[in-house]
Amino acid sequence: MTNAQILAACRSNWEYRGIDDASVREMLDELSAHLADAEAAGRTGRDVIGHDVRTFAAAWARARSPLPRRVLRMVCLGAFVLGCLLMLTCLTRWTTESVVTPGNIAFWAVLGAATVVRELRRGSLGMLRSWAIGLCVALPAAILTRHVAGDAAVLTVPLWAAALLLLPGLPYAVADVRARRNGAA
Repeated sequence: MTNAQILAACRSNWEYRGIDDASVREMLDELSAHLADAEAAGRTGRDVIGHDVRTFAAAWARARSPLPRRVLRMVCLGAFVLGCLLMLTCLTRWTTESVVTPGNIAFWAVLGAATVVRELRRGSLGMLRSWAIGLCVALPAAILTRHVAGDAAVLTVPLWAAALLLLPGLPYAVADVRARRNGAA
């Protein structure tokens, strides 16, 4: 495997895992320097990365973004999405509180869990694909829960609480929008 192939495989792995473009470029520059140094010393790229380039790239991606940091980000963004959904419910129904039923809880909990597990295990698939996979699991769970538990209100969430849920994920959401805007420019 040539150095160019190693770099291409690492780039695709890191992009698949959702590492931002600036970090990917920095990691590729560092890896390229290591590969050039190894080549100058008479060694191959396999001597630097080991026998499996995907394992190497995955380990470096995990080191770059450790699990506690990814979990914190996902929890904050989950609260942000929950706050957006509750606010959207209040705004579309022209009310100051949102009624939560067992079917709602099951649907959003299963959708969120499926999306988070997929993101943490395999990296970013993109919002639409992740939610499509989650919907395939969440819809049956919501229907079954509604059938078993009924449609009675579990709790009501006031509009101010929905707005409060936006706060933990707001810095991450703004950073993501800025990163995409800078990457598109």
